[in-house]
Amino acid sequence: MSMGSIVITIIAIISLLFSGVWTLLRERHHRGLFLCAALVVTALLELFDLLALTSGMDAIFWKKCALFAEAFLPSFWILSSLTYARQSGPWKIGRLQQGLIVVTFLFCFIPMMFPMSAFFYAPDFPGEHLLFLGNTGFYYYLGILACLVFTLVNFEVTLVNASPDALWQIKLDIIGLGTIVTVLAFYFSQALLYRTLNMNYISLRSTMIIVAVAMISYSKWYRRGRVQIQVSRQVAFKSFVLFAVGLYLIMLGLLGEGMSYLGGAFTHSMTISLAFLAGVALLILLLSERFRREVKVVLHKNFYQNKHDYRAQWLRFTEQLSTSMSGEELLQRILYAYCDIFGMGGATLFLYEEEEKGYCAKAAYEMDPIYDVISSDNMLVGVMKKQGWVINVKDCDEVIKGEYSHFLEANSISFIVPLFNGERLEGFITLGRIIKEDEVYIYEDYDLMKTIARQASQAILHHRFSEQIAQALEMEAINNVATFVVHDLKNLVATLSLIIDNATKYMPNPDFQKDMLTSLGNTAEKMRALIGRLKNLGDKNLYNVHSVDLLDLVTKTANLVAAGRIAVSGKAENIIADGDEIQKVVMNLFVNAVEASDHERPIQAEVGNQSGASFIRVTDEGCGMSDDYIRTKLFKPFKSTKKQGLGIGLYQCRKIIEDHGGRIEVSSKEGSGSVFTVWFPLGM
Repeated sequence: MSMGSIVITIIAIISLLFSGVWTLLRERHHRGLFLCAALVVTALLELFDLLALTSGMDAIFWKKCALFAEAFLPSFWILSSLTYARQSGPWKIGRLQQGLIVVTFLFCFIPMMFPMSAFFYAPDFPGEHLLFLGNTGFYYYLGILACLVFTLVNFEVTLVNASPDALWQIKLDIIGLGTIVTVLAFYFSQALLYRTLNMNYISLRSTMIIVAVAMISYSKWYRRGRVQIQVSRQVAFKSFVLFAVGLYLIMLGLLGEGMSYLGGAFTHSMTISLAFLAGVALLILLLSERFRREVKVVLHKNFYQNKHDYRAQWLRFTEQLSTSMSGEELLQRILYAYCDIFGMGGATLFLYEEEEKGYCAKAAYEMDPIYDVISSDNMLVGVMKKQGWVINVKDCDEVIKGEYSHFLEANSISFIVPLFNGERLEGFITLGRIIKEDEVYIYEDYDLMKTIARQASQAILHHRFSEQIAQALEMEAINNVATFVVHDLKNLVATLSLIIDNATKYMPNPDFQKDMLTSLGNTAEKMRALIGRLKNLGDKNLYNVHSVDLLDLVTKTANLVAAGRIAVSGKAENIIADGDEIQKVVMNLFVNAVEASDHERPIQAEVGNQSGASFIRVTDEGCGMSDDYIRTKLFKPFKSTKKQGLGIGLYQCRKIIEDHGGRIEVSSKEGSGSVFTVWFPLGM
């Protein structure tokens, strides 16, 4: 071994011892004690391996000492990974992990039970830095490697669960400790891969240890305060799954190793078949609902003071409620949450129905539909109203169950969770069979059931109110449509009224008779078109566009509304539009002008073109409007200055013109009249 390598190893030993003592003095807690022990044992391993390579005749003795140091690595590194930077309260070392740690301490007895020859075959050691592994040595290092991998998983869990602030403080610590464990795992994995312990890697191991200790020292020197991280239950469960998969991979390795001894007894195909079958069995086990619940219960009992992770459960439940797209999906997610959190095989949600005078099943999850109507005066409902608490059916008196005892037993009901809105019992949730029959439910479960019920109750009421608002909006939309229809009918009736008024004076006139029949025909045609629109209510409003002569349209409409009173001027202008809709706009402007003006006041209608844009301008000398009214109310629906007006005409007019790509301009002054100009887009 070169002098440079010796110096590097000595520096690594001193660094580990210094870091261990510093950790013990700084932490002053069992977490510091465990990490100090792990670092000191690693330093002893470095020291004994160095002495084995440099002491000549005593090499085997020091390698024996190194075996004892290696035997303590699993226990202390696992203890360190389970406690370092973690909260001592919520994360405690439970019985399962206590048992695992006890098993790892058994490694300490292995070097005493077997001779060195069972571990190594080293004819040229220390001249050659190679030791050939025997069967005992192979399985010995296989167990140590598995424990080191478990340690790395625990450190990764700590890092993942750290908050951003905590991560900044501990990341170099965890990376440094992980580096030490990783280089040890690499050293032993190479031994297993080639069945040879290559001590030429000691220099590499020492170098990486120096780098790791430097990172740890830097972190401890500049770290502000102490960080304690709580490991979430989800990550703990994932760690268990990784551990199970790791055991499966180790089993595959043992199976492959066993083939070398069984020879022809096990064919290659048989080995692969067993590997696949074991993988399928593991997958089925991990996906088993009961097995998952068993694991969660064990984790809760052994690693946490509280049974539930309230923050995680609340966030997940709130997210599920907020992303529900329909009422049915909302109810299903509520039931799924109860089954997932409390380990139930199914659930049903009952809500009060006024028509039935009782509680009816509105949703079911993993349960057969329940058609019973629970009456509101039932004793079971009375108990929920009075106590306001979760009912455990097993502890419930038969008298309270009453007529529904058969119903509860037939559906395997375990718990009944009331849903309150203030003092009113809006409904309740029945939870079905318990997946893990021997699971004990305590006050924490009841508190969480009731808390989730409050949130679920509010979500259900919110959805009900949303449905009621949607129905009200639909009714409002129908009312708006009816208002538009009434407005159109009002204009048509006004036209008929004018015809009747003129008929008393001009009925004997043949020309008037001809104009009257034409006007009546046009009015009837408009009524049929209106009825056709009502039949297609809800369809997209598509306009029947064609070439329209604006001057001709305005002239006909003026004669239809008030023959002789409206003076039409201008020149012919052709546009592409829906003539009936444009006539509706012009008629509305004429009717408004006639109603706003005295009989002797003239009304002007002009058709023209300015800068390529066609327009219709209607001018009256009526009552006029204020600037404030034009700005805030003129084109708003249901706003009108007329006592009998609906306030919908100009709103409808603007919508029609905007649909055609045009605009309406208004100029008015109170007491002096108004000017409405309808502009059509260029090239229309």
